[in-house]
Amino acid sequence: MTYAESLPGQPRGGAIGGAATARAVCVLAPNPSAMTLEGTNTWIVAEPDSDLAVVIDPGPLDESHLSVVIATAEHAGRRVALTLLTHGHPDHAEGAARFAELTRTKVRALDPALRLGDEGLAEGDVVTTGGLELRIVPTPGHTADSLSFHLPADAAVLTGDTVLGRGTTVVAHPDGRLGDYLDSLRRLRSLAVDDGVGTVLPGHGPVLEDARGAIEFYLAHRANRLAQVETAVEAGHRTPDEVVAHVYADVDRSLWPAAHLSVRAQLDYLREHGLI
Repeated sequence: MTYAESLPGQPRGGAIGGAATARAVCVLAPNPSAMTLEGTNTWIVAEPDSDLAVVIDPGPLDESHLSVVIATAEHAGRRVALTLLTHGHPDHAEGAARFAELTRTKVRALDPALRLGDEGLAEGDVVTTGGLELRIVPTPGHTADSLSFHLPADAAVLTGDTVLGRGTTVVAHPDGRLGDYLDSLRRLRSLAVDDGVGTVLPGHGPVLEDARGAIEFYLAHRANRLAQVETAVEAGHRTPDEVVAHVYADVDRSLWPAAHLSVRAQLDYLREHGLI
């Protein structure tokens, strides 16, 4: 679930779908909406000389999409050997069980309820299927179970809904928490600054070729919105509905339900820090 607010000055991404790096190919799911942008990005990741592939976020339960993902891997001479999930929202994970059935693969995720098989995913884990190296980076905030996957060979990170190719994302209160989300953005910025990550492969929207710029933009946007919410409360707008109407007045009303979740998370954050 995303929040496709128009953000002036946001770094722009490139094309959606197809090869994004030497190891990552995107298959766009046919589920476009205001909350999913063009649709969910399903990622096929593999070493260039390997006949095994890892699929990240099979997407919705759509038989045609799942078949296209499998066919795309097979066309490149690869068999899908493992399925990973960035988090459990249906637009990313609903099709995982059926996809695992079709490919005879295990599903690894942070949330045990989403797993098929004995192995989960946790900080410090490294996926090495077919010689591929994917480092697991917990990035809670959008949801409690959100993960990102660092692909060092391509200087890239797959971010699920933590960082999008366009717009901003929902902090899905109460499961998502703003403090966690800000910490996750800082962690991703460290990957860009300290580990040379230059490319964001998002769960929705186009690939971003300036990872540091995109993440710093997100941090600045969150700080600005938080200040606006604090000012709204000081002006007497106390309920989440009142704050949304005041702070997000210039945003399409179809997105207000998503904004409502983020506002609740912002209000909790401000209370926890004694700011309101």
